[in-house]
Amino acid sequence: MGISLPEIDSERPVLIAGPTASGKSALALEIADTSGGIIVNADALQVYDTWNVLTARPDAADLARAQHLLYGHVGQFESYSVGHWLRETAPLLQGPKRPIIVGGTGLYFTALTEGLVEIPAVPDSVRRHGNDLQTAEMLAALDPDTAARIDTANPARVQRAWEVQQATGTGLAEWQSRTPPPLLPLSQAQALVIDAPKDWLSPRIDRRFDMMLEAGALEEARANLDTWDPTLPSSRAIGAPELIAYLRGEMTLEDARTAAQIATRQYAKRQRTWFRARMKTWNILSMAG
Repeated sequence: MGISLPEIDSERPVLIAGPTASGKSALALEIADTSGGIIVNADALQVYDTWNVLTARPDAADLARAQHLLYGHVGQFESYSVGHWLRETAPLLQGPKRPIIVGGTGLYFTALTEGLVEIPAVPDSVRRHGNDLQTAEMLAALDPDTAARIDTANPARVQRAWEVQQATGTGLAEWQSRTPPPLLPLSQAQALVIDAPKDWLSPRIDRRFDMMLEAGALEEARANLDTWDPTLPSSRAIGAPELIAYLRGEMTLEDARTAAQIATRQYAKRQRTWFRARMKTWNILSMAG
């Protein structure tokens, strides 16, 4: 894979973060094969049962090699937050098998290793109002501390911060200042983050989307066409809006393919930015260029 791994012991939990298409799932399987453990999903889109191919969930061969948990277990219309994920992950940290936690959602890892405050649920009416606003409108309404802290290039993060502020009257930054101790301090884990250079990763992203099309991504989109709702978190699977647009006759398949590949590369860039800013003390695994 082009990765030089540090020595991995068989007792402590393993954390593997990396941008999409960087090979982190294969790395998790390699570690499970050599030193044991169960693989636990830390990807906010792979939790949904709606998209299998398009979110690159483990296939039958992967599932046969190691036990995988928290994949595809949430319904299309269900809400699922980092708080839900933490509550489901907590008992897995107690054994009997050590977890190998792998994914591309940086917020999950940060919450796990740095702690997460329990913020009151946001009413549906506030969420619906946010769905009708532009990202720039919500960003302008945020308190300065929150605006300085969140990833303002991520519309979902901006909307979440806006919803919390609207629903509670308190900014997200203030809520986060009340954060309790983490479930898994970084010192108790083997934390690995894949550094995948753009020139190496972009061709992999493009090839993988073509492989997804060959594996049935378009048929998967067709199965979701009648229930498609772009405001649902489950609809944020990269490539889903583009394939739905093609099926509705709004663009050609080639244009949808190109747009999805561009969207995936942009997503990977946001992931790399997060990892470099928030995971400086993790073991960095550099991919061969």
